[in-house]
Amino acid sequence: MNLLLLGSGGREHALAWKLAQSPLLTHLYALPGNPGIAQYAEILPGSLTDLPGIVALASTKAIDLVIVGPEDPLAAGITDHLLAAGIPTFGPSQAAAQLESSKAFSKAFMARHNIPTARYQSFTDFDAALAYFRQWSVVSGQSSIPNSQFLIPNSQFPVLKASGLAAGKGVILPETLEEGERALREIMLDKRFGDAGAEVVIEERLTGREVSILAFSDGKTVVPMLPAQDHKRLLDHDEGPNTGGMGVFAPSPYCPPELIQQAMETAIQPVIDGMRAEGHPFVGVLFAGLMLTPNGPKVLEYNCRFGDPETQAVLPLLDTDLIDIMLACIDGKLDQIAPTIRWKEAVSVCVVLASGGYPDSYPKGLPITGLDALPENVIAFHAGTAYPPQSPRGRGEERGVVTNGGRVLGVTAVAPTMSEARALAYQGVEHIHFEGMQYRTDIAGESRDGI
Repeated sequence: MNLLLLGSGGREHALAWKLAQSPLLTHLYALPGNPGIAQYAEILPGSLTDLPGIVALASTKAIDLVIVGPEDPLAAGITDHLLAAGIPTFGPSQAAAQLESSKAFSKAFMARHNIPTARYQSFTDFDAALAYFRQWSVVSGQSSIPNSQFLIPNSQFPVLKASGLAAGKGVILPETLEEGERALREIMLDKRFGDAGAEVVIEERLTGREVSILAFSDGKTVVPMLPAQDHKRLLDHDEGPNTGGMGVFAPSPYCPPELIQQAMETAIQPVIDGMRAEGHPFVGVLFAGLMLTPNGPKVLEYNCRFGDPETQAVLPLLDTDLIDIMLACIDGKLDQIAPTIRWKEAVSVCVVLASGGYPDSYPKGLPITGLDALPENVIAFHAGTAYPPQSPRGRGEERGVVTNGGRVLGVTAVAPTMSEARALAYQGVEHIHFEGMQYRTDIAGESRDGI
């Protein structure tokens, strides 16, 4: 089969790495790709926003299956365009992708289908949003909102979310009234996240441990992957600003099979059933970001594709042909293949290496060294890398790679236990260097062995 992979990040590198292991693969193309993806795929020039161009390219290259990595082309409707041209595509329709592209839509969908989530209100008017936020006050360990349904013990200031796509950085957790007011102004008036902040969701701040469950779906049947735990904050001990993710481990020992089953019944299957009932069958990967509260799992957000960096930790543990699973989803036959999906009896840890200045402004074009000296069972998934100008491109080419993004690499290790995988991942980190490199030193640091 000829496959076309859309995207250029660490998620897509992990997908290319896994797809290349399939005996079904004849040739893998990637658009626009990166130096890591180039080890497995022929890189094609192009833009993810050029939907007609992608359709034409897929037709010219006789593509049998397109895999859409990032959220932006899904939100723009790339799946609809490709399917209209008769090209099989793994990824939800534009209508189904609203679960991620509009947090306001997602929250309203959850309300319609009785899916447990934080209480919220959404706003397009800054003054109304500011007035609502100011209603929150902290008195005797309680946060209360006068004249509303809220009475949330042991809560803090609410969470502020840009409704649209903001590259995983549109969620603000203010610690003071002044910080929240400033964030609202930046989002809605200063356009910190562009059009993504035209509408803002203000919601109750949930407490508990956060986990991510990715699940394959054919529009009716859903099969969960191993639960993963991401580290969103930039700095150790969950301090600093939110990021797209600074590291992840899988499977999470804090989400045992009984919790996965509960999440499937309350937060994942209802999405697939609700989307189908509303005329938008969801085909692809549904990502549920969950908070494990004392009252059970509650949804923080949905994504409509493989997570990043969760994919870098989860896919190395998949023991089944990924192309087989994708084809079953597209053909509506996931129920037939579900019993054969297997996972390794192992643990993976991914440590993200980020540019200095991330998640704000950062330099690009800095040389990266050490990629050819990684220990066995360690792989550096390229998230924000490029070849310097006039550098040769080709499969296996890693010399001359430079930084080209905020999150540059995801150093991933697989081992029998969490402590072994963690130690191995950080051994890999020690081999890599670029100017200003920053990373957390506590990824998977609280986890236990024996899973």
